[in-house]
Amino acid sequence: MTWLPLLDYASVLVFAITGALVASRAQLDLIGFVFVAALTAVGGGTVRDLLLDRNPVFWIAEPTNIAVAGIAALITFFTAHLFESRLKVVIWLDALALAIAVSAGVATAQALGQTPTITILMGVITGCMGGLLRDVVCNEVPLVLKQGELYVTAALAGAAAATMALHITTVTWVPLVACTALTFTLRAGSIAFGWHIPVYKPRPPRS
Repeated sequence: MTWLPLLDYASVLVFAITGALVASRAQLDLIGFVFVAALTAVGGGTVRDLLLDRNPVFWIAEPTNIAVAGIAALITFFTAHLFESRLKVVIWLDALALAIAVSAGVATAQALGQTPTITILMGVITGCMGGLLRDVVCNEVPLVLKQGELYVTAALAGAAAATMALHITTVTWVPLVACTALTFTLRAGSIAFGWHIPVYKPRPPRS
């Protein structure tokens, strides 16, 4: 198995767990758990593949991805109550899923021979769209839009690092590791230490 399917499976698994945990916070039923978990797990990759005109979409080519998301949702349905703070678990698992998914997006675009700009954008879209769909559907404030936090910025930096590394080394796993590590480090730093980007502050108009 190549790196790309492994990244997709890993991203699907972790994102599915975050989706199921958010479903538990919304007190959904079992079908709701599975739906939100699957939406979160494959949302970013689906948007990526549609934009790249990749046929078939990754989870249609490998339906096992949906099974992985469903199993993760079922397990979470019966274990979510064990977590003292499900929100904290969601935030940290989401950071891990973001880092993996950005790498998957970069690897997919690169395998299809896309330009560096498109490769970076596909990394960001793959990483961010699933969590955004999850939070919107469950009426949560999207993590991707939390004021000043490094989320899209972390994804953008990781994707850019991977794209640059692709032109420096021929070892296929090095850019992916660099992308995952940088994305997770920036996101984790934002969560743990409050790293942020400047936030717009309104000022009264000049008279």
